[in-house]
Amino acid sequence: MKMKKALIVGAGKGGTALLKIFQKAATIEVVAVIDRDPRALGIALAAAMNIPTGSDWRPFLTDAIDIVVEATGEKGVFEEIRQKRHKNTVVIPGEVAYIIAELVEEKETLITTLKSETARRDLIFNSTHDGMIVVDEFAYITHMNDSAASMIEVDKQEAIGKHILQIIPTSGLPRVLKTRQMELHQELALENGRKIITTRIPMTDEAGRLLGALAVFKDVTEVMQLAEELTNLKEIRMMLEAIIHSSEEAISVVDEYGNGILINPAYTRITGLSEEEVIGKPATADIAEGESMHMQVLKTRKPVRGVRMKVGPKNRDVIVNVAPIIVDGTLKGSVGIIHDVSEIQRLTNELNRARQIIRTLEAKYSFADIIGTSEEMMVAIEQAKLAAKTPATILLRGESGTGKELFAHAIHNASDRKYNKFIRVNCAAISESLLESELFGYEEGAFSGAKRGGKRGLFEEANNGSIFLDEIGELSANTQAKLLRVLQEREIVRVGGTKPIPINVRVIAATNVHLEKAIAAGTFREDLYYRLNRMPIHIPPLRARKQDIPALCQHLIHKLNQDYGRNVEGVTEEALDYLSSYDWPGNVRELENVLGRAMIFMKFNETWIDIHHIPPLQILPDRKDEVIMSEDLRPLDEMLEQYEAQIIEAALRACHGNKTATAKRLNISIRNLYYKLEKYGLAKTYMQ
Repeated sequence: MKMKKALIVGAGKGGTALLKIFQKAATIEVVAVIDRDPRALGIALAAAMNIPTGSDWRPFLTDAIDIVVEATGEKGVFEEIRQKRHKNTVVIPGEVAYIIAELVEEKETLITTLKSETARRDLIFNSTHDGMIVVDEFAYITHMNDSAASMIEVDKQEAIGKHILQIIPTSGLPRVLKTRQMELHQELALENGRKIITTRIPMTDEAGRLLGALAVFKDVTEVMQLAEELTNLKEIRMMLEAIIHSSEEAISVVDEYGNGILINPAYTRITGLSEEEVIGKPATADIAEGESMHMQVLKTRKPVRGVRMKVGPKNRDVIVNVAPIIVDGTLKGSVGIIHDVSEIQRLTNELNRARQIIRTLEAKYSFADIIGTSEEMMVAIEQAKLAAKTPATILLRGESGTGKELFAHAIHNASDRKYNKFIRVNCAAISESLLESELFGYEEGAFSGAKRGGKRGLFEEANNGSIFLDEIGELSANTQAKLLRVLQEREIVRVGGTKPIPINVRVIAATNVHLEKAIAAGTFREDLYYRLNRMPIHIPPLRARKQDIPALCQHLIHKLNQDYGRNVEGVTEEALDYLSSYDWPGNVRELENVLGRAMIFMKFNETWIDIHHIPPLQILPDRKDEVIMSEDLRPLDEMLEQYEAQIIEAALRACHGNKTATAKRLNISIRNLYYKLEKYGLAKTYMQ
């Protein structure tokens, strides 16, 4: 690839940022950096890189220069460079240089933040004394902290990626993955002789999909041995205290009467209670909510595991295990181990929050992306903003290409469901035989080819979020009945199933079909219409808001510049007048198509779309002046069908036989177009 030669004029913030970027690029060579201030930051940096510098750009602007970056921000300099440059030399304005500099700074800041957060997460994960192992849905280890590796006595890097049973043959994580049930504080003996207390937690997302499982465990070998082998509490008290005080586990010991005799610093840290508030006091002194497990164990002489309660003045949420201390058959007291679950809950909440933020990417647009200041458009936007704040079903009505899906995205992102899923369904793009199972899911064996275990439908996927049903008028009668049940009962029944599944989904429907006519024709249920039409929003066609065309053009050109790698600045006044004289049957989608075609055929050095760049704007022949003679009169339905066939044939010719484009031009569904082609015998003539 040929090396591009670049000249940077202006060595301030923008020019310096671009100099750094160009020096890292393998295909760009900076030939010189120019600035009137010899002390400019970019001048010093260029000198350090052995790049020529100067105060006047003119001697350096030769035919060999491919790119000139004007980073002074002075319009006169930019215009003079444009006049004096070679025709093949590209001039980048200072505004672009400034934006690039800002983006580079933002990127570096984000990278620094990401590294900091990653280091913080790893520090928390590896600094805890608790062992932690995470497996995926197939029970293969994905994460293991240092404490877990130390307890199990394995190399962490070698263990990651292996099946959990290869590392811990007696692990219960495969069982948790199968049952999806949490197992709190279970005893487990490792192959190396250590005894641990483990909690196994299945990990699922909001949609109920299994992601894996987490095991949190503590090494209680010393404490368990002490409780099981204790023969004389007084003789080994000092040893017991040393072990307990050095442990990171929160431990409390009471005598046979239930009075506190020993706690460790970890206990004080979790409960907030000092030795003075616990030692010699009844075992109930530390309990904020729940019953004393020490007293229960002293009464029953049996251990208890995994009891949840709140302790201390801060109501700390904990889980406790308590075992009796029996010496030669005589009860001497009990020992309790307290596990703080608040930190795990906090990390889980942070993870859920991160997942919710990621989901906002599914709905890409907001109200800021809707272009239009006309009265008709402002009314539609205000209605949509009001609708976003209510839980009501919304019906978006408008012609094809007016931006109904854009409104649906914006409504979801402005609602209280924005952190949950946004599911899009084109009811006309899915065959009638598949649409019902796609929307509502199916049970195993519901039909030939059904997946083992069944499948969740799109309504279940969208639970607690929004579902956008485009071209709602194309639903079959059976699917309409099921949708009515969803809207009335807030529940669905899978294909082949009988058990109703409750859901919480906001429905945003859209149609370009005249639903009232469809009701009269018997193709759309009236009761479903009234359920959908509670919050109708009419999106005006482009011909009704032509004053928005200039702003739309500017927005679409910016988007197309990014797609095509062009630098088109706008549309001339003559071209705007020409565009405004057209009625745009394809609405904004057609306008984007026309502008895109114009940009494709523009010369590379042209920056304004003129009238000669715009392809001819065609409309169907105007037949209003035709005179029907009395002798040509026939039954009205017969004449209407003949006229409809002529219109469809003319539209097909105008669209060169493209059925999708024809359906869009005639504002009917592709399914309806195929039906009419068969009806009027045009299908074979226009086979694609």
